Amino acid sequence: MYRNTYLEINLRNIENNVKQIIDNYSEYKYYFGVVKADGYGHGDIQIAKTIIKRGCNYLCVATLDEAMEIRKEIKEVPILCLGVINSNYMDICIRENITVTIPSLEYIKELEKINLEDLKVHLKINTGMNRLGIKKKDELKQVYEILKSKKADIEGIYTHIYEASNRERYEKQVKDFKEITKVIPIEEIKIIHISASEAIVNYNKPKNINGCRLGIIMYGFTNKNELKLESTFKLKSEIIQINDLEPGETIGYNAIYMAKEKERIAVIPIRVCRWNY
Repeated sequence: MYRNTYLEINLRNIENNVKQIIDNYSEYKYYFGVVKADGYGHGDIQIAKTIIKRGCNYLCVATLDEAMEIRKEIKEVPILCLGVINSNYMDICIRENITVTIPSLEYIKELEKINLEDLKVHLKINTGMNRLGIKKKDELKQVYEILKSKKADIEGIYTHIYEASNRERYEKQVKDFKEITKVIPIEEIKIIHISASEAIVNYNKPKNINGCRLGIIMYGFTNKNELKLESTFKLKSEIIQINDLEPGETIGYNAIYMAKEKERIAVIPIRVCRWNY
């Protein structure tokens, strides 16, 4: 580090947050700790070790690269990849105990050409997010039958709640999930997970659901104030220059701000990146 700008992570607060969440919502059997994107910028391996200690028994990542980095340090806990993994790497997933998300019939047809025996998979159901996931009953049935014929381990099935603050939409998604999955023997699937951070605290656990995913709630972000979760990070820097502005003077590229009166501004060495997707 060659400048005094850094993110200070409080692992003790993360520990306490996870313990509080699991203690308050103890009716689940599987707690997936989401450590994608470098643990939301907190450091994936350090966070993973911390949350496992406090009760998370499964990890979630976005890519196989993230999963492999964690697997170097953490051998015993299963890791679910929420994103799509190229079919060329299924042998690595089997060897390293990486669970693969199956999001479509098209994807499973790619996998059909290779050995899937003992590959651990979770089926992703699209109930309204319209990102990844199987949306039609006939497609789900075909996917299930192909996986069975290939002797894959259909360990789990899940969906993603896209607006957990809206009860009507939440309940519709749960209803749609149950309706779509009627075409397969869902009772034979070991793990069923629907709720993530906000849905966990806003609604009772749906019947026959035994897993949930802890994402940003682990870092203190929740609308459930009674949980008393704590902030887990501080961004620290230093002032490198102070400028006095006269009325009408501007700041930054494209004059994004104009002083309306005399102002004193501080410059700190933090570069903010804006990503467009």
